[in-house]
Amino acid sequence: MVSAVIVAGGKGERMGYDIPKQYININGREILSITLDVFESCEFIDEIILVVPENYIDFCLKNIVEKYCFKKVKKIVKGGCSRQESVYNGLLNCNLHCEVVVIHDGVRPFINKDIIGKSIEGAKKYGACAAGVYVKDTIKVIDDEKFIVSTLKRDELISIQTPQTFKYDLILKSHEYARENNINATDDCALVEEGGYKVKIIEGSYFNIKITTVEDIVIAKAIYDSFINSNKEE
Repeated sequence: MVSAVIVAGGKGERMGYDIPKQYININGREILSITLDVFESCEFIDEIILVVPENYIDFCLKNIVEKYCFKKVKKIVKGGCSRQESVYNGLLNCNLHCEVVVIHDGVRPFINKDIIGKSIEGAKKYGACAAGVYVKDTIKVIDDEKFIVSTLKRDELISIQTPQTFKYDLILKSHEYARENNINATDDCALVEEGGYKVKIIEGSYFNIKITTVEDIVIAKAIYDSFINSNKEE
C-alpha cells in the first residue's frame, strides 16, 4: 500500500489573491487540481490524503475533489499551524496497511509519474528518498554585513523538491521524535536526518516548481500546455 500525502495548507498571502494559492486558476485549472490529476492517474499510488486548512475542507471537497471526481482522495484532513504539523496530521490518517508514503506539495503541479515511481522505488530500497535538482546559480555564503565569506561548490549543492518519499514507519517515527524534542524543520528529509538516517536523492525536474510568488504564476502558465501534453502521452 502506497499513500500520497498532499499538503495544500498555504494561504497565498504573498500572492495578493483573496484565495489560498492552491486554488488559483492557471489556464483554466486550479493549481491543486493539476497536482491531484497526476497522483490520481499514477498507477503506483493507492490512496491520497489531502491536507488543507480546516476552514477550506468543504470548499476543497466541492470545488476540487467532487468537481473533478478524484476517486483516490480518501480523506481531506485539517492542516496544522506549520507544514510539519500538517504532514503529521496527514500521516496519522493514512491507511493502516500503508508501507510507503509519498509527501508532496499541493502547489507543485508539474510533477510527473516517472519521478513519483522512482521516488517510491528509492524509498523501498533506502528507506528515504527525495527529488532534487542541481543548483544553476553560484551560491555564496555571506556574513551579517552582507559581505561574501565563501563560495560553495555547485556540484555539491542540490535544490530539494517534493515528492519526498519514505517507508511509513520511518517517517512517522521521525515526526514523533521531532514533536517530543521540539525539533522544527522546513522539510521531512531534515526530520529523518535528525534520526541519523540517510536520504537518497533522485533526479527531479526544473519544471517541478513550487508556486509561491506572482512571478511563479507567470512561469507556471508558460509550462502548463507542454506539461499537459506530455502527461497525455505517458
